[in-house]
Amino acid sequence: MSLRFEEIDWQPTAMGDISLRRRRDPASGGDVYEVKLGDEFLMSSLFTAGEVALAELGLARSADTALDVDVAVGGLGLGYTAAAVLEDPRVRSVVVIDALPEVIEWHRRGLVPLGERLASDQRLRFVHGDFFASVTARDGLDPHEPGRRFDAVLLDVDHSPRHVLHERHAAFYEPAGVRQLAAHLKPRGIFALWSNDPPDEQFTSVLAGVFDTAEAHVVDFENPLQGGTSSNTVYVAVK
Repeated sequence: MSLRFEEIDWQPTAMGDISLRRRRDPASGGDVYEVKLGDEFLMSSLFTAGEVALAELGLARSADTALDVDVAVGGLGLGYTAAAVLEDPRVRSVVVIDALPEVIEWHRRGLVPLGERLASDQRLRFVHGDFFASVTARDGLDPHEPGRRFDAVLLDVDHSPRHVLHERHAAFYEPAGVRQLAAHLKPRGIFALWSNDPPDEQFTSVLAGVFDTAEAHVVDFENPLQGGTSSNTVYVAVK
């Protein structure tokens, strides 16, 4: 049986101290993995419905693409979005971009539940980099293939378009930032975004001004900590 609580790793970073913790859930008796940046909780293995839905809803709009889907994922976290992407048999390649090398190393070292699975899949490649800077850079989202375009870009970094982890991210959610992102997509490409806030009509309008279609999907899930149901939002826009 595991310890009731364990801090698996702790590292100082340019964005603040990041830690990976494991605790035993008294209700289920299973292990819960949590990631904190400073005093903020970034991710918990107890709540993954939104991260999985980000992949499923985004790739569902690629239904007209039979094979060889190339996907970029902004934000690794505990790997649930990337793992859900790999479940789609059409997916040929996945580039996962994360600003924190410590998070990438957790997966390579098998310190998180999905780490070995992701690190061993030949279709997936981790990239240490700033997703938002990559959107505006000449080389784009894949440093191994400058100018590469994708069938889908899935993003889960900030809490929401209005609640960002760093002020420099805010410009991405404006029309100019979204247009720059769209340039990295193939024709009929998909952009999908996870948000912890309810649907934001203003941001949906920003997406609709750049993409052909834009929708906000509410993803409900059980919340055993607070009781009842909580929800995330997944925005899906089609080029």
